[in-house]
Amino acid sequence: MKKSILLVLLAVSSLFSCKDEHSNLPDGLYADIETNKGHIIVELDYKKAPVTVANFVTLAEGKSEFVSKDYLKGKPFYDGLKFHRVIENFMVQTGDPEGTGSGDAGYRFKDEITDLKFDKAGVLAMANNGPATNSSQFFITHVETPWLDGKHTIFGHVVEKGQEVVNQIKQDDKIVSVKIIRNGEAAKKFDAIKVFHDYFSEIAKEKGKYAGVQKEKVAYLASIKPKATKTNSGLEFVITEKGTDKKPATGAQLYINYSGFLEDGTLFDSSVEEVNKAFGKFDAARAEAHGYQPIPFQAGRKDGMIPGFIEGIEQLSFGDKAVLFIPAHLAYGATGAGGVIPPNANIIFEIQLLEKPQ
Repeated sequence: MKKSILLVLLAVSSLFSCKDEHSNLPDGLYADIETNKGHIIVELDYKKAPVTVANFVTLAEGKSEFVSKDYLKGKPFYDGLKFHRVIENFMVQTGDPEGTGSGDAGYRFKDEITDLKFDKAGVLAMANNGPATNSSQFFITHVETPWLDGKHTIFGHVVEKGQEVVNQIKQDDKIVSVKIIRNGEAAKKFDAIKVFHDYFSEIAKEKGKYAGVQKEKVAYLASIKPKATKTNSGLEFVITEKGTDKKPATGAQLYINYSGFLEDGTLFDSSVEEVNKAFGKFDAARAEAHGYQPIPFQAGRKDGMIPGFIEGIEQLSFGDKAVLFIPAHLAYGATGAGGVIPPNANIIFEIQLLEKPQ
């Protein structure tokens, strides 16, 4: 009897010690990232980056309904994953179930760029392959990294002595577990599952809203493709509006307005603000940063862009508008690109060649 009472007392004591372990933290939402080197406590900024934090929390607790691979569903996503990328005096990166840097949770979601800056060590942010390609991978900085401002969503920062552990992390060190800590009523009321579910519900509504525009684009592209000229490489192009007869001289600076589409009419990127708005892809942060501009390129270069795009602009004179039908082997091939271009995808560009930026 005495032994069983002792066991009960030990269990109760253990329970209270776990609850009190983080009671010194101010009200807020936190994550205790236990690694083989120690614990990293991060505060999650759910007010400024609610969707990103909701993603992280649902993955950490194994409650994300959007994880695509069966073996990853219904269990804490980050437990057991390694730090697959560690760069001294820069950052540590993890969150890839494959451990190679190319894996994710099977979905992508938007950026939440705010006034938070990479102005100190211990910034917690999403890794990505470009705009709106966030998934499961994240990183923590060693030092301030201002060149990342506006390019990665910041959704928290390290607190207490966690930075000492961050600085000890080496390549292939592992996450043991991630536990979410909710201190205070506001943090407890943050419903990560609902926030993330509502986000994708809105995305579905938006897709429906712009389905007509996408359908019209498919019809238009199908109508002009029979007029295309086909090159020996397999590129097909149509000049839809003639500009000047002036060709760019080798080495000259030129500028290109572009809109890229998949064969189903999905817009994957455009330098033109109006096109992004028409397809529901407008990014206010990009507009504010003057990101909707023709891209510069040097005539005669054979690198820096996909082969089909380079060959396409070589067919044009300044002012020409054209549509380029680029087969997969002249685009991104079997690997695709950043979760935006599927593997082995043929892609289409509407472009205009400019002598000067508009």
